[in-house]
Amino acid sequence: MAPRLLLVDDDPILAVLVAEWLEEYGCAVVGPARTVMAALELVDKEGGALDGALLDVALESGDSYPVADALALQGVPYAFVTGHGLGGLAPGYREAPILTKPFQFEDLQRMIDRLVASRGRG
Repeated sequence: MAPRLLLVDDDPILAVLVAEWLEEYGCAVVGPARTVMAALELVDKEGGALDGALLDVALESGDSYPVADALALQGVPYAFVTGHGLGGLAPGYREAPILTKPFQFEDLQRMIDRLVASRGRG
């Protein structure tokens, strides 16, 4: 079964590109969600079925930390996507994996493999 990945990004162009890459890699994409509220609704609806999530840190509607917290409560691994590196994360989230923008398809593949492996279903 294809890994189910939540994608949270408010940049429509980047979200479409990443969604296409995820599908090309054999993933089922949940989203993309462009706001914290939309992402939280998807986590509430899909959380148990998710194998991982990619969270853009800075969204127009606020940061994605509430989404990370909701995913953590359900045991869903996530990675932050940011152009600011580790220094761009709030102190309580600096242990999470980071996919640094700009990234290549191969970087995304490695991160998905890491997330799915940590979920224990891949």
